[in-house]
Amino acid sequence: MKLPNTAHTSRPWRIHELTRDFRLEDVWALPTPGGPDDFPRLVALGASLDPSHSSSRAVRTLFDIRWKIGGLLGWDSPEAGLDSRVPTLRDRLPADLRDGPSGPTSEALPFSPLYLTGDEWAAEIANQTVHGVLHIGWVQDQTGGYRGQMAVYVKPNGLLGNAYMTAIGPFRHLLVYPPMLQEIGRAWRSRAGDPAPALV
Repeated sequence: MKLPNTAHTSRPWRIHELTRDFRLEDVWALPTPGGPDDFPRLVALGASLDPSHSSSRAVRTLFDIRWKIGGLLGWDSPEAGLDSRVPTLRDRLPADLRDGPSGPTSEALPFSPLYLTGDEWAAEIANQTVHGVLHIGWVQDQTGGYRGQMAVYVKPNGLLGNAYMTAIGPFRHLLVYPPMLQEIGRAWRSRAGDPAPALV
């Protein structure tokens, strides 16, 4: 379920310190009900997502098109990425976050982990269109339980980046996020009995 931005900005997340020059693009409630100690399981699940193996044909097709266009136009070249076109946000981390765990690395998506706390995990991506941040948090709900919450930050790269974000907006909201959230929910339920992994 899509949430108002205030559902994210009202919380004392550490990510706010790092993203003052970024735009908060989306905030979503994740269908991952659990207890106070289930956050490591959510982080592991988030890092394991692979759109190329999505059960949604639309998601698979859209990501395939994006990677092919990016390859043809050089959007995802090393020169367009972190520590090339833009500095990594790890340079902004305060000492406690920099010296702490960064969390897992995604094998399927080109995100680099930034930091991991007891209730936050953040990872970043940069290419020729945007510098983006994925933030996963663990929040207590009104019933006393817990669930995941996802936020996406972007800093578009000039006219190209703004045009790109405008063009993909309808696809993200209508064709990508709804099936992705459903898959997260299914995966969460199927792993409900698994022990929480240690994330270092």
